[in-house]
Amino acid sequence: MNSSLIDSSIFKNAYSTEKMREIFNDEKRIQAWLDVESALARSQAKLGIIPEDAAREITEKAKWENLDFDKMKKIYERSGHPIMPLINALKDVCNQPWGEYVHWGATTQDIMDTGCILQIRNALVVIEEYLNNFKGVLQDLAIKHKNTVQAGRTHGQQAIPITFGYKVAIWAEEIGRHIDRLSECKKRLLILEFAGATGTLATIEQKKAFDLQETLAKELSLILPPLPWHSSRDHLVELISILAYISGTCAKISNEITTLQRTEIAEVEQAQEGRIGSSTMPHKRNPMQFEHVVALNRFVKNNASAMLENLIGDHERDWRSWGSEMKLIEESFLHCAALLEIMFTEMKQIIINKRKMQDNLYILKGLMMSERVMMKLAEKIGRQTAHDILHHTAKEAFENNLEFNEVLKKDPKVSEVLSSEEIDHLMDPITYVGLAPMYLDRLYKNSI
Repeated sequence: MNSSLIDSSIFKNAYSTEKMREIFNDEKRIQAWLDVESALARSQAKLGIIPEDAAREITEKAKWENLDFDKMKKIYERSGHPIMPLINALKDVCNQPWGEYVHWGATTQDIMDTGCILQIRNALVVIEEYLNNFKGVLQDLAIKHKNTVQAGRTHGQQAIPITFGYKVAIWAEEIGRHIDRLSECKKRLLILEFAGATGTLATIEQKKAFDLQETLAKELSLILPPLPWHSSRDHLVELISILAYISGTCAKISNEITTLQRTEIAEVEQAQEGRIGSSTMPHKRNPMQFEHVVALNRFVKNNASAMLENLIGDHERDWRSWGSEMKLIEESFLHCAALLEIMFTEMKQIIINKRKMQDNLYILKGLMMSERVMMKLAEKIGRQTAHDILHHTAKEAFENNLEFNEVLKKDPKVSEVLSSEEIDHLMDPITYVGLAPMYLDRLYKNSI
């Protein structure tokens, strides 16, 4: 039986995705290490450091299926060393003496760090696909509801009108910035690590050492950094921080949807086809998928916090940061992929209750329009004076459950400036959305 929700036969797709599990499973992890070992051998053969026959043999045999995984597992459990079982297993399947050239001049962290980067590169392809698809869904939703007026809310209270499309466009732009962040960080992230025991690469003849690093970087299509990064983990911390930004934005959207689905608001709703809201209350229509996104965000956010600890390490390297990174990086990608898949699926079929949005514009009986009336009065009597008058009349209307326009009409300080017809016109929330639709015209001018 599986002991992790990520690998649970029942729950795994709620906490991870098949695509991401495929990247971070044992086979792909060890194959990434093997890919580094074989690329190293080919690079060294090109420079005459090891025989070409050795490089060919190592490359041919450096395949997961060629190795005795059970034997590797036993050696690891006995030795506690992550790479020596791999080195021995690869040496054993190579024809001798070529197996003796496996791991020539390398140190464990060279192989594991660079292998991790290869996995991260593949994982980023998946995350970026999810992000672009999700952003596309949000853009389509924003355009569709460019003119769908709803109550804007600040501090949990109705403020002044906005459009739902405007709200969603803000989400889409935030996702877009995360896409930019991921793209921009690659120049710091997708880098080679090959520097030997303390980073000096003393195992390689000095006149060939730099050439070997450059050749290996090209062989793996990675960037060659100016210095080793055994003891510098900032780029990995940056990566997990960006994943936390992504999950945080998704949690924010999910939290908003959950709030807007409350019975008393009921403006949007998670699609309900095939869903069961409660085991005991058949009427319930719970937004559980969106709530689950908020839960997944907590894992990614906490992993980002833990990754910050990995900036601290002794001297040229140790296992304290490096050992925890494997779990933190993999889990962050797995959970982030899961929540992005949920967001894409759920937002694509989200139910928008336009009638309820319109009804909610009037539940304050016109008080939502106090700013508009204040600014109109301000043209004649000054802004602060108008604010004082409107604060008093709004308080009277709210506390006595009165129509705001009727209270305004009875106030002599208002009625001597504004006619009854003007007051009624100012009460229309549909005509007070400011630049909300125009923002979308400017943002999506080629799509609308």
